[in-house]
Amino acid sequence: MKALILGAMLAVSCQVLAENEPALDAIQEYLEFAEYSDGAIMPEQLASIDSKDILYVDARNAERYNAGHIPGAINIEWRQILERRDEIPKDKSVVLYCDTGLSSSRAYFILRLAGRENIKVLRGGYLMWKEHRQQSMKAGD
Repeated sequence: MKALILGAMLAVSCQVLAENEPALDAIQEYLEFAEYSDGAIMPEQLASIDSKDILYVDARNAERYNAGHIPGAINIEWRQILERRDEIPKDKSVVLYCDTGLSSSRAYFILRLAGRENIKVLRGGYLMWKEHRQQSMKAGD
């Protein structure tokens, strides 16, 4: 029964969004200027940026964050990114990540629609970052 009610609420929410022309106009405007790789950054590129100049935002849930995260990262699950956007600075680079890049891409899209331009998504997410870090440590031996 809960699933049925939730499904009905979701359907109504989608219908409201579909009828909300300003929201659709904002999305269309973004899509018209966004480049294919807009906002993506590779783990290899992070080495060229001073870590003090980056805020990492882990867009996974708290359980995944607690299991392992990029040092210094804060945890804001992607579903909460809009309501907690004031915790994300406007004056420094922000790199969003999740396990693979899917959820952080959603958070990126939301923040871009909210007018944020200092946001990047870590391509490949935490898993690729962790693999790159392990390879770098082996090469340093």
